[in-house]
Amino acid sequence: MRNTAAAPLQAPAPTRISAEEAIPMTELLDPHTPASPVHTVDRPGILLYPRLRTSPFFWRSRAHGVAMYSVYNHTYHPRHYGDPVAEYHALLEGVTVWDVGVERQLEISGPQAFDFTNHLVPRDLTRCDVGQCKYVFLTAPDGGIINDPVLLRLEDNRFWLSLADSDAGLWAMGLAHAGGWDVTVREVDVAPVQVQGPRAKEVVVDLFGRDVLDIPYYGLRRYTVDAMDVVVSRTGYTGEIGYEIYVQDASRNAGPLWDRVWEAGRPHGMEAIGPCHIRRIEGGMLAYGCDITLDTNPLEVGYDYRWMVDLDQEADFVGKAALARIRAEGVSRRLAGVQIDGARLGSFNDGSMIEAFPVEVHNAEVGRVTSACYSPRLEANIGLAMLPVGLAELGTELDVRTPAGRCRAVVVPKPFVDPSKETPKG
Repeated sequence: MRNTAAAPLQAPAPTRISAEEAIPMTELLDPHTPASPVHTVDRPGILLYPRLRTSPFFWRSRAHGVAMYSVYNHTYHPRHYGDPVAEYHALLEGVTVWDVGVERQLEISGPQAFDFTNHLVPRDLTRCDVGQCKYVFLTAPDGGIINDPVLLRLEDNRFWLSLADSDAGLWAMGLAHAGGWDVTVREVDVAPVQVQGPRAKEVVVDLFGRDVLDIPYYGLRRYTVDAMDVVVSRTGYTGEIGYEIYVQDASRNAGPLWDRVWEAGRPHGMEAIGPCHIRRIEGGMLAYGCDITLDTNPLEVGYDYRWMVDLDQEADFVGKAALARIRAEGVSRRLAGVQIDGARLGSFNDGSMIEAFPVEVHNAEVGRVTSACYSPRLEANIGLAMLPVGLAELGTELDVRTPAGRCRAVVVPKPFVDPSKETPKG
């Protein structure tokens, strides 16, 4: 382990990099695969068939030219439309629309809905008013992370959990049944689209009127547009100015709503894109299944804020005792930011990071890079790495095995861009 002075990454003027300039797919094959006469397909397809669900916006987003899908919550998820790097610039410079109907809405309602939901999450929901949203974890008895949804409080005893990629609905249904809670837990016919980027406000004003600008950061408000009921929240997965529009009766209204959003966005140069992982990694945002899983807990991944994991609240919650013990004993590993030398990495959502990258010290594996990409504005490879706490100190030098080979890396501050989140609050 070597400690050196770590200067925060500075953002020079953005440099446009095409997708082709990243590490080519042919260099991403397992270097340990023996030479043999087998044929490896660089970009295997994904089967479209009835066993997997389609987003309520599936046919509308596909009409824009989806080039790559993944599966998220058992649902086809548009990942990009051909050039993720161009989509990154579109997000930073204009306004974008995303099909995020994969964020299934788990509704919890009924006489004990508040108490039950407060039992699911480590945050103290007495501090969440009706009309507010909160980023929350759902934790297991050992403190592991089951899901990290955005919670919307619609009424005193009615909540939506906008789910990340895990079967949290089954978990909540099981807990409600086993505990005899007087609640209804169900997936509702609601689906969101995201409108993100510096011109997002102009689009939502054209859609809903100027009072939409009164929605505070992580606030929500109900609207009706073309006889369609929607909930608009000031949230997003970008670190940019953004809104999410949750359309109700989505099986009927999703297509017309998409058309209405696109009509409002075209005069402002709107582009359809997939989730921009370059930007979310720059912002230090977590991806379930990569940076956080059931085997990680909130204190390891940098969310040990006492407002996020409130162990002093009167209410009990699943995992409270375990997280109290972990806080008292301290964690043995921590998610850190790293800057990685070597050839430019891809955009993360382009198929260029098939597995986590091993992190080594003196040729011994000590951790792993869970998300990584090349940041055009920082002109550097950046990533999130789960490391032993002794190696997570700023300035610590490490080795990371990327598809290009072993590369030097250094621990740097995260988020890499806009650490105070002034941009999305603007």
